[in-house]
Amino acid sequence: MVALTATNVLPRRVLLSIGLVLLATLIAVAAVRISGTNISVPDEAAVAVRELRFEDRPDGSVVVIDATTKSVIHTMTGENGFFRGALRGLARERRRAGLGSEQPFQLIGRADGRLTLVDPATGQRIDLESFGPTNAAVFARFMTN
Repeated sequence: MVALTATNVLPRRVLLSIGLVLLATLIAVAAVRISGTNISVPDEAAVAVRELRFEDRPDGSVVVIDATTKSVIHTMTGENGFFRGALRGLARERRRAGLGSEQPFQLIGRADGRLTLVDPATGQRIDLESFGPTNAAVFARFMTN
């Protein structure tokens, strides 16, 4: 058993300061929540919308198909963790709702450069810029092909 000594205990002022900062943060968050203020940033206008379907292949790759022209625009091979993770989450919601993979997803390019991946079948959306420019670039290449 370790005995508490004056050398391994935080000073009372430090503990009090930490407690006051935490209390002020909780009060500020509660005030915003109670006021009903919308703190989300509204979406900019869509400047480009591309309807895409994603199909798994027996070799483990995923092909990206333009739903309008029905042409393959890209083949994803290898890990591609973010790409696969984003699609897995959207596919899971479709399975929960009892929906198939027939309806395409929408990749929306916004006026401010942001990208949003939307599943019109379930209403789910992924704001790709939230995951950083490298991950958003994985989907951005599908806008130009």
